[in-house]
Parts: sequence; structure tokens; C-alpha cells
Amino acid sequence: MLLGFLGQEREPRDGQEVKLVNKECFLFAVQEIFGYKTQRCRKALCITGYILSCGALLLLFYWKPEWDVWANCIPCSLEEADIVLLRTTDEFQRYTWKKVTWIDLSALALPDGSTSECPLVADKDSVINRAVKKPQLKVRCIQVQKIRYIWDFSIKQFKKVGSLEDSNTCYSIHHKFGAGLTREEQKIRQLVCGPNAIEVEIRPIWKLLFKEILNPFYVFQAFTLTLWLSQGYTEYSVAIIVLSIISVGLTVYDLRQQSTKLHDLVEEHNKVQVTVCVKSCKELESRYLVPGDVFLLDGKKLSLPCDAILIDGSCVVNEGMLTGESIPVTKTPLPLTESPMPWKTHSMEDYRRHVLFCGTEVIQVKLTGRGPVRAVVLQTGFNTAKGDLVRSILYPKPMNFQLYRDAFKFIIGLSAIGVLGLIYTVCVFTYHQVSTVAMALLLLTVAVPPAIPAALTTGTVYAQRRLKKKKIFCITPQRINICGQINLVCFDKTGTLTEDGLDLWGVLPSEGSWFQKIHKFPSSTPLPWGPVCGVMASCHSLVVLDKKIQGDPLDLKMFEGTHWEIEESNMSQDGAGALHTCIVRPGPKASSAPVEGIAILHQFPFSSGLQRMSVVSQKIGEEQYDLYMKGAPEIVSSLCRQETVPADFLKELKMYTSQGFRVIALAHKVLTEHSSTCVSVLAPREKAESELVFLGLLVMENRLKQETKPVLQELAAARIRSVMVTGDNLQTAVTVARSAEMIPRSSKVIIIEASEPEGSAPASIAWQLAEDSKASTAINLDGESCSYHFAMNGKSYQVLIKHFYSLLPKILVNATVFARMSPGQKSSLVEELQKLNVCLCVGGGNASPVSSFCGFQALKMAHAGISLSEQEASVASPFTSQIPNIQCVPELISREGRAALVSSFAVVKYLTLYGLIQFVGTALLFWQLQIFGNHQYLIQDVVITLLVCLTMSLTEAYPKLAPYRPPGQLISPPLLLSVVLNVYFTVTMQTCGFLLVKQQPWYVAHCSLGNQTVLATSPKGNGTSSAQSTVLSYEDTTLWPLTTINCIIVAFVFSKGKPFRKPIYTNCEVYVLLMLLATFCISFFTEDVLLQNKHLWTLIKSCFGYQSKSQYRKWQRMLQRDPNWPPVNTKDFAAKYVTAECQEALGAQAQQQAGAR
Repeated sequence: MLLGFLGQEREPRDGQEVKLVNKECFLFAVQEIFGYKTQRCRKALCITGYILSCGALLLLFYWKPEWDVWANCIPCSLEEADIVLLRTTDEFQRYTWKKVTWIDLSALALPDGSTSECPLVADKDSVINRAVKKPQLKVRCIQVQKIRYIWDFSIKQFKKVGSLEDSNTCYSIHHKFGAGLTREEQKIRQLVCGPNAIEVEIRPIWKLLFKEILNPFYVFQAFTLTLWLSQGYTEYSVAIIVLSIISVGLTVYDLRQQSTKLHDLVEEHNKVQVTVCVKSCKELESRYLVPGDVFLLDGKKLSLPCDAILIDGSCVVNEGMLTGESIPVTKTPLPLTESPMPWKTHSMEDYRRHVLFCGTEVIQVKLTGRGPVRAVVLQTGFNTAKGDLVRSILYPKPMNFQLYRDAFKFIIGLSAIGVLGLIYTVCVFTYHQVSTVAMALLLLTVAVPPAIPAALTTGTVYAQRRLKKKKIFCITPQRINICGQINLVCFDKTGTLTEDGLDLWGVLPSEGSWFQKIHKFPSSTPLPWGPVCGVMASCHSLVVLDKKIQGDPLDLKMFEGTHWEIEESNMSQDGAGALHTCIVRPGPKASSAPVEGIAILHQFPFSSGLQRMSVVSQKIGEEQYDLYMKGAPEIVSSLCRQETVPADFLKELKMYTSQGFRVIALAHKVLTEHSSTCVSVLAPREKAESELVFLGLLVMENRLKQETKPVLQELAAARIRSVMVTGDNLQTAVTVARSAEMIPRSSKVIIIEASEPEGSAPASIAWQLAEDSKASTAINLDGESCSYHFAMNGKSYQVLIKHFYSLLPKILVNATVFARMSPGQKSSLVEELQKLNVCLCVGGGNASPVSSFCGFQALKMAHAGISLSEQEASVASPFTSQIPNIQCVPELISREGRAALVSSFAVVKYLTLYGLIQFVGTALLFWQLQIFGNHQYLIQDVVITLLVCLTMSLTEAYPKLAPYRPPGQLISPPLLLSVVLNVYFTVTMQTCGFLLVKQQPWYVAHCSLGNQTVLATSPKGNGTSSAQSTVLSYEDTTLWPLTTINCIIVAFVFSKGKPFRKPIYTNCEVYVLLMLLATFCISFFTEDVLLQNKHLWTLIKSCFGYQSKSQYRKWQRMLQRDPNWPPVNTKDFAAKYVTAECQEALGAQAQQQAGAR
């Protein structure tokens, strides 16, 4: 009956509901969800099975949770289910099950009408209203990966709770939540959404220990060691137990340390005091915040305890916790518009400029005239940006790496061979009527070496230790092996390939639709006063913190070029009240200006989507308001009056970008009297930033790092592709790629320009040579793949994804430059490259233009993401390098990744052959009902194999990158052929030795009957408890040296050096160890087999005719030749024995005595 339950179909039966949960709900993969209902009779049968199987069935269900659900429950609809089974739709098809629980709201003091059809919370669109079961006032929920989902009765699905609905518009957020929530609604939301806390449990040691030792391999190892100990093989069993305890202990310690560190990192943000507006303002601990609450920012430094939407005022925050960039970021309030679009859609991808993210620090607030700075709680707990980051650490994306899959298949294959050995043993011992159970199980365990997992871990541990010495840190050591298969590297440009900062090279002013003479920096004469000087002095997001100017490096360089000074923010008055302003004034070295200074009243912050920023300012002492703008030349010029844009704008722009300069356009506009009456109530950004006057081009120099070119050349020589993914101008990116020789000088660059559909015209794509952009010509793409490279910007990439997806793989094969890419587009590019089965490495520095923690998604998604940041956000990246350049890439790929991968392959092959060598030898001895001795096994298992596995991976990486990658699959023809041929050689050698020894004239068969008792009680001993067991086993004496020397030979053969590792003689530990082992084995063989072999020496003496010179032996030989000796039936007298021979002998003796005297 129980087997019938286990064999139930995996797919849902007809009528069972299957819901595909939104990808945003779960961290890494879409999950299918199935409903099940527990049955008591099935539950009782399962409990009986647990008892009868001594817990084996429970252990099986622990490994296979879906079997647990299928055995205990029956399928049903999700609405009736008390258990839900979740299955990922990725290649892993992993199952988990969750219990459906109920939240009881009846004990709360609910508002009037809550038990009727009236909504329970004021927000009618809230999922909470649709999830309450009336009149019981209960809510069904499940919790998956720290996120709570509640059952929506209207659409019959589980929906995520803990955040405001995305359908809210800008207007509804201001009017629904601007005044705060009622106390009753707060209580309801607190109960349904849970506490606003990112709680990381410090997992108890016993839980970590049980999880580790319940690994299937450790269970098999426990079974093996129990068998060996019961048969008297104590020494090796104890050695393996000690090593396993050390290994498990270190793993548990490491996991405990990581858990403690992560807990301490997030715990401090769970107990922040905030001022919340209900009917009146009061202080509240942050864990009680719920989505929809309104809290105040009073100017004190505050670590934000949740994600919030800024609705009044602006503030400066440090997002280094999430982005790795300790650069102040200005946040602006959500506009109060009556647009019907959801607020995120209205703000496009730049909605983050209105969002304060959990974990970031508010370092300055700025009033805008409508009262205090206020924010509405958007998301709480693990729904927040910081919560996502923590969840990415708690539930990392599994890497489907071929090595580990193949190693598991090898173990399965060895187990199958062991089963064949078990059958063979049963047949042999049954035929001889000898006890078979222990022997059969013994041969099964011999075939599967228990050291494979530990040996695989050893290589990565050694590699991690070497990387740490080189200031490269890794939080997921398993990825080091994956680095050995890297064949494409994506680099950011600024701060990664080029220097961190930009140097101001010059400014090209424009006047009267013509460019004027360029003003270069540094210069003996300061920049003259004018609109260009005004925009450089005021159009920035710099702030003064602790009497030091801080902000974006580009803004800082531009401002320093004016020689102006900046004052700390202060209060001013406009038509609506108090307003925070920032004032800049001419410094002592600045050119004379007719103004006392400029007050920066309002900012439209930089947006990666809009590719521009602007400020509203006012000259001190004047009533006129000005709008200054800077941004991407293509964007700024499109917003200017065309008569103010020089005719040769594109020519000049191309001239500078083609030389690798970064070019920024400047523009200005005098605001009308109507728009300047109240700065705090400005027109929409799109309207304010229109009809500008073009002022000129700011040219900045971004030099390549000294290490960039040699590293890229090294990667190219190793046939590893390099790709640039940047937010900079396309032409600048292409120029930098050529300068760094990422694109060879002889190669063509084809720029792809894709356009969205316009009216009746469909989407289009244009292919244009970068060297001649005037006209598009047909390009012949035949020839070598390296003769052409594609380049495109983020807009074209998005169009390709949407309208030309079938062309994308063809383009990605040779695409080298991606410019103007947003963080989301970078993540999408990584995902598309991985679909081409490319093993991908992504490198980025802390100067990357990342606007939120989403910029690190590309690092997390890649097979090997390397962050050059030392901030806490680097924990989101698998690798962190303190080397501030890309030298870490070949170091990681070649010197450690490839070496670790080759070492892992060598260890798996060696252990496979070691197990098979012992298996063949043991099987041959079983034919004679014999077995190797305990100490013989101990020498092979501990002195040879264990030490070889611990030291084989110590060989360091070869310093030069080979032009090809090491094999990525164990189950491949070359590697399988290597194993098969070695096994064939082993079987042939041992069989020949086994048969030849039987042909020798001195061979005496070992009496199997007399050894039965010994074999049954001590199967790994030759036996000493009976008289016949002391007879020497010639088969054992022949096979053991053959198997031992074979193991040593295989260790040498598989310790291959060049091209991925240094030669074995450079590994002092292995070299000395193997020499000692070889010396020991040769000495032991010589002493035990040759020097102490009486039969062998007798044979040698007879072959050479050697005779002993002892008088005793001489008389013995003489008497043997005398046919008359011994006399029989005769009586002799004394004189008779004085024969002629005796007389001669006595005479010779007498002469010798006389000579001596």
C-alpha cells in the first residue's frame, strides 16, 4: 500500500489546479504550485513505515520531499489544500513543500462594517481585502524563502504581501497614504504582513550538524564504516572517521560563522526608532512599520529600515550598502500628478530616484516648502531591496556545473560495478558453502571510494587559500572550478578598464550656432564667466559633508575646473515656505563674475534612462530663475532649439569621441515668470527641460589603466573573448575598445541601430560601418569570425530583444561593445549570453554608474562575477578583488580556476581507478576465498591514496594561459578512454599475475577450508587463528605489490603539469611523498618478497650450483653419495674404519698442525 502511494503520478491529475507563480515572487526561478490534502490513513501507514524501516523511509523522504507529500497526501485544488508542493521550472526541477497556515484577525478591534462586504483596509485595491475569509475573518497563507503569500479568493491564487500594490498611481499614493494609516489598519497590516524585520536566524549547531551528516554520501559512508568496523578493519575506519569529523566540523563552523556574520550585519537595522504619522506623530520601533505608513525624516542620520517612497522634500542618501558606491545620491519626491498610469510606469525605469531603499543611510534632508520631509513605506522585511540581497545569500542560485554532475554519475557507475561484485561474491561463496553477507557487502563498498567528496573539496580549498593570498576573496568556493571553463568576460568601462576618475580636458563653448575656441584644462587663465561657467558651477549633485565636498567624481572634476566654492545647505524662503538651498560662490582663483553667487534651488537628478540631469538656480540678488542641464550629447541636443545647435555638432562630437574622450553636452534656459513664481511647484520635468539653448561640449579624458591592455592581450591569446558593457557613449566605448585592443585594428566595427515601430512602419534595424557612418552599405560577413565586431547601444539592444529576437544569437556571437546600457539591460545581456552555453565572467568596479543594487544582478547571475568593490555590497558578488584593476581576471581564470578544475578531474579519475584496482584484486582473491590483510589495505588507503588526494591539488597553476580550456566533462571520450584503458591494463596485469603464480613449481595452494572461519570473522585479514591459516598465500603476496605499485603509477600519471599546472616536481609535498612511498614499497617488496623468500633463494642456488662449504654440509653430501652408507646387518671392528681415505685425511690434518707449530 505504501509503495502504491509513492508511485503516484508526479504531474497533477485532471482538475488539480496548477498556478505558475510570478517570477518576481520567487528569487531565482518560476515555481509551479500543486495542492495536496493530508489523509490520516496514509499518515498512519507512513509512520508505521518509519518504525519498521528503522528510520530509513524517513531519511528517504528527507532527501525526496515530493515523495513525502505523495505518500502522505492526495491531490486536490489549491483552495482546499493544507499542503502545497512547489517545483521549480528550471533544469533542476527542485521540489519543496510548505504547510498552509491561517491568520486569525477576529481578535483585533476591527473597524465597523469589517464583517460585512465593506473593505477591511482603506485601500480597496489591496490584496488583503480579497484574502480575508468572511465572516470568520481568517487569511490563508504560506511562507516561501522568507516571503509571505496570502490566498486571493477572487482570482484563486497566492499573492505576495508586504508591499504596496504596483497598480497605485502617483496621485493615489499621495492621497491614500499621505495622511498615514489608522491604528486599526496598522494592526491588521502588522498581523497579515508580518514584522518589518530582516531576521537571519543563527542556525543552531545541532541543526547544521544533522543537515551535513544526513547528506546521502555521508550516510553511505556511515554504512561502509560500520561494516568495516564489524569485520575488524579498525585502523582505516578510524582514520576516515577522524577525517570526516574534521571535515564536517570545519563545514559546520564555517556555516555557523557565515550565519552569525550575516545576522550581525542585518540585526542593527531591525531596531531603528522612526517618527510615524497616524493621527499625530509618535516614535515607533521600525519592526512595527507596515506598507502604507508615513514617517518623517528630521535631518538626523538614519539607516532606513524599509523601502519607502519619498512624497515630500528631497534627501541625500548613501547607497554604498547596496551598490558598493560611497557616493551621495539625491532622492526627489514622487510627483503629484493625476496620470492614470501606475507610478512605476509613469517614472519609467527611473522610479528608483523617488525610492529610499532599506539599508541605505540618509545623510541630509532638504525641505521643498510643503512641510517636513515625509516618506510612505513601500515594502517591509524581506520584500525590500536589502531583503532581496540577504535572500540572494541565503538562497543562492544553484550552479549546474558539469563536473559535479559527472562526479555523481561516476559514483553511480562505481556503485553499479559494486553491485556486480556483490552478485559475483554471492555466487562464489555460495558455491563453496561459505557465509556470504559480509564479504558481498565488503566488495560493494570497496568499489566506491569514500574520499571522493572530500577530495573534490580539497582542490577548491587550496585554490581559495591561494586566491586569498592574492587579495581575491570568494564566498562560493564551488565557483572556482567553474572559472576554469570561462570563455567570455564582460567588462564595465569606467573604473574597470579605465581609471576611476575623469580628468577635465577642455570645454568647447558654442555661441550663435557656432563652436568657439576650446578652453583647455589645466590653464593659466581661469574659465571666464558666462552661461558655460554657470552650468559647470551649479549643475551637479555635490554636497558638503563634514566640511568636505562629496559626490559623483564627474561632478566633482567639473566643479573643480571652475575654481568656485560650495557652501553647506541653508534655508531660504519662496512663495510656499521654507526651502533648502545650496549656494556656490566664486573662489579666490576663479575669474571675476558680476554675481555674488548662485543658489541651487531644485534638482532634477541624473537618470540612467533619461541620460541627463538639470537644476533650477537663481543668481543671488536677482529675481530671474535659470535651468542648467548637462547630459549625453545626443539627448541634450534634441532638447535644445535647433537654431542654437552648431551645424558641425555631429562632426565635432565624433572627432572627440573617436579619440576616446568622454563628451558631455551643456545647455541653459531662462525660466518664464510664471514658472518661477514658486520653485516648489515646478512644471513637469519634460516641460521644464525643453526649448533650451545649447551652450557647448565638456570634454573629459578617461585614460586606460596601465594593466588593462596587457591583460586583454593575454585573454585574447588564450582565446577568451572580451566584451565591454558600459553606460558611456557608443563611439567613446568603441574607441576605448580599439585602444585597449579589445577590437584589433584590422577588424571592422559594424554599428547596429535598431528602431521601434513608428506608426505603420515596422521596427527596423540598420547595419553601418563605424569607419563610414554616412551611408549604409551591404556588408559581406563571410570570412574569419574575428574580422568584424558588432557594437550597439542599450536602446538598440532592447529593440532586438523585442522585435528581432531570432537575430540576437547571431549578433551576440560577435558583439563586442554594448554602450548606454542600463543595469536591467546588463542583467538581460548576461542571461542571453548564458543561453548560448557561454561560461561567463562579469567584472565591474565601484565606479560603475549603478543607480541601485540591481546593478549587481549581472554579477550574481554570471558564472563568475568579480567585484572590485570593498564595500559590504560585494557580498552579492561571488568574487571580490581588492586589486583595483582587471589583473584579477586571468589570475582567477588561469592561475587558479583552470588549475583547480584540472586537479578535480585528476582526483576523481585517480579515486575511480584506485577503487577499481582494489576491486579487481579483491575479486580475484575471493575466487580463492582469500582477501588482503588489514595492514595491506591500510597502506593502500591511508599511506598512499589519502595522502595523494590531500597533496595532489597542491601543485600550483601554470603561469601562462593556454590557448584552450581544460575538458569540462568527465564523461567525455578522452577521459572515459583514459579510465577504461587503465582499467583494462589493471585487469590484465593482475589476472596474469594471479594465473602465473599458480604455474610456478614451488606454488602451494592455500587451503580454503581451513580459512573459512577466519574469512567470515575477519575478511580483511589473511588469518592467524588456525594452523593452516599460517600457510603463505602466494596470490595475496603477488597481487598486493602489483596493486600498490599500480596506484602509485596512476598517481604520477594523473598529476599532469603543463599547460594548466606546473610540473609535479614543483610540488614538493607530492614529490617527497611519492618518493617516500615508492621507496617504502620497493623496500618492503625487496625485503618481504625477495630477501625473505626461502623458496626463491633455494631455486636461485640450484640454478647456479651453489653448495655450502660447511663441514657438516660436506659430510652430509659425501654420505649421500656413498651407496654403502649406512651399513645394515653387519658388524665392524675399529681397524676396519682406518681406510685409505681416512689415513689421507688424518695425514693432511697432521701436516697442518705441524705447520701451525
